[in-house]
Amino acid sequence: MKNGEQARSLFGISLTERPRWQQFLICSAGFFFGYLVNGVCEEYVYNRLQFSYGWYFTFVQGWVYVLLIYLQGFTPKQMVNPWKSYWKLSAVLMGSNGLTKGSLAFLNYPAQIMFKSTKVLPVMIMGAFIPGLRRKYPLHDYISAVLLVVGLILFTLADAHTSPNFSVIGVVMVSGALIMDAFLGNLQEAIFTMNPETTQMEMLFCSTLVGMPFLIPPMLFTGELFRAWNSCSQHLYVYGVLVFEAMATFVGQVSVLSLIALFGAATTAMVTTARKAVTLLLSYLIFTKPLTEQHGTGLLLITMGILLKMLPENKPPKKPSTSSSRPNIEVVTHNDDNRFQVGIEEEEEDEEKRPLV
Repeated sequence: MKNGEQARSLFGISLTERPRWQQFLICSAGFFFGYLVNGVCEEYVYNRLQFSYGWYFTFVQGWVYVLLIYLQGFTPKQMVNPWKSYWKLSAVLMGSNGLTKGSLAFLNYPAQIMFKSTKVLPVMIMGAFIPGLRRKYPLHDYISAVLLVVGLILFTLADAHTSPNFSVIGVVMVSGALIMDAFLGNLQEAIFTMNPETTQMEMLFCSTLVGMPFLIPPMLFTGELFRAWNSCSQHLYVYGVLVFEAMATFVGQVSVLSLIALFGAATTAMVTTARKAVTLLLSYLIFTKPLTEQHGTGLLLITMGILLKMLPENKPPKKPSTSSSRPNIEVVTHNDDNRFQVGIEEEEEDEEKRPLV
């Protein structure tokens, strides 16, 4: 383990001492499991039961998260960051969750999934501006992201013709969620980067607890709080579905935070996009929806984008430095004025001399 690196584990499974590929597989497996269950539950509640209360369901899910985190043994005394570090993150987290769930009242699940999958581009772009990150990505990463986005758009347009539940209001809501997602992953990565001692449980606990009050104004403004309470009181089994969904999503959320801490926000966004493609296929298989050639073209482009992302980078091997073993070697550099500077172990009085690299 490197100096200053936080020892990380996922539900008792140590990650720090494992090879990178094992870390990736373990975190991805937990994420896929949690969110595949979440996808099936969401489509059942929203499209089959016609219960479209995104803000209220997010609020209920938040309390389940807090309870599960306490059962994991985490307490506020274990926090290493101040509460104020989480208010921006909490606002975008709850806004993203509420708008995402609420958009299912106006979009069918595959259309919503396709829109959400395009978040890899805004996440990559926003990563260049978040303080503490300033990420720069190679060209093939952007090409991979564009292939994903084009494939998702093709799939969505095909879905708009084969499924009736497609509305401009839903598109506006899920677009707002996308904007918040662009900040979400990068803010989480920034906190992990600036304080490596931050744990996944602290991140999820604080962002959830601080974020839940942000859900109250939209619930009251839209009247959703009272409608949802009355509807769910008449169908109490919905709470059972919500709790089960929240427990599965909890596994997925902790796995996502592990991916962000270990691999960064952009790579995590690519993994979540792959999960969404699998969820879509399951949606069409379980709920027997028609697939067209345009659907197939979109899925082909998505697959190409994912495979391109998985290609290894061709980095030139770094030559070993010999400065420590041979301190008297001259280092000659050339500047824009065709003047040479020779770096030897001697004192220089010129204050404008540049440090040698």
